[in-house]
Amino acid sequence: MTVDLILGGSGFIGRHVGLALARRGHRVRLAGRAPISPIDERLTEHLTYERLDLCTADWDRVLEGVDVVHHYAWSSIPETANNDPLSDLQTNVRSTLLLLESMRRRGTGRLVFTSSGGTIYGRVKSLPVVEEHPLEPISLYGAAKVAVEQYLGVYRYAHGIDCRIARLSNPFGIGQSVERNQGAVTIFMHRALHDEPIRIYGDGEIVRDYIHISDAVTGLLAVSSAQLGPDAPFVYNLASGCGTSLNGIVAALVSCLDREIAVEYLPGRQYDVPISVLNVSRARRELNWSPQLSFSDGLQLALNDYQSGARIVSTLQ
Repeated sequence: MTVDLILGGSGFIGRHVGLALARRGHRVRLAGRAPISPIDERLTEHLTYERLDLCTADWDRVLEGVDVVHHYAWSSIPETANNDPLSDLQTNVRSTLLLLESMRRRGTGRLVFTSSGGTIYGRVKSLPVVEEHPLEPISLYGAAKVAVEQYLGVYRYAHGIDCRIARLSNPFGIGQSVERNQGAVTIFMHRALHDEPIRIYGDGEIVRDYIHISDAVTGLLAVSSAQLGPDAPFVYNLASGCGTSLNGIVAALVSCLDREIAVEYLPGRQYDVPISVLNVSRARRELNWSPQLSFSDGLQLALNDYQSGARIVSTLQ
């Protein structure tokens, strides 16, 4: 039986991927800094949870018996990374390097890292963005993600560690926290349903590639389970392949809820990339994966899940 360790296991992506793996018969260890409520009591024999601080972890012990490490843990968002870059470096980059060193000593194992498809490319030169596009982040958050990607590439080629990188666009859906101020679709949806004004930085024409969590999960599982040779591509964009502006999210919510929504426009932020839409042709070709939900269908599913009180997206229950 495959044993999967999910770093960031109490987070939005980690809980959904952990549940999907458990349903495939894997033994899943969710690890994170925050406590977690039961995901699905029917799968308790496949799912366990442990408190883990990546900065102080005894990686040699933690990795014992683990076949695949899914790295979704990241303590910062673009705003906090810019405000405290040294903490971002220490908490995220250094801890990942310690993990890689432990994997090097073991000589075996697979590591799937979820990078940021929305920040690492910077101001894009062509759309949709392919994996070969230059990495020119304009935020320290994106720079830290690029640094980890570079370390993974070196450890893959120099030490033979099976490192894989999923450049995920902007996931949304039930279970995503609105407290971190990250995830425009979920935050906008939450505020609209609570009759609170939606706050938009800039003129609302910033465009992102939003992917529903159910499509993100199937993409991440495709990356982690693919049989990749040593010379095969190991970096994959995972996205919807379509762009939606912030104003477009509001318009879609107005249509779904059939009522007006208050919007407050605030000054723009320097670190926001104007547009990001990813090309997913490599994932389609190499992994046989493609997103199944349009933005409007994914938004309606998220609204249905939210209004029903679901903790996990209904298509994965």
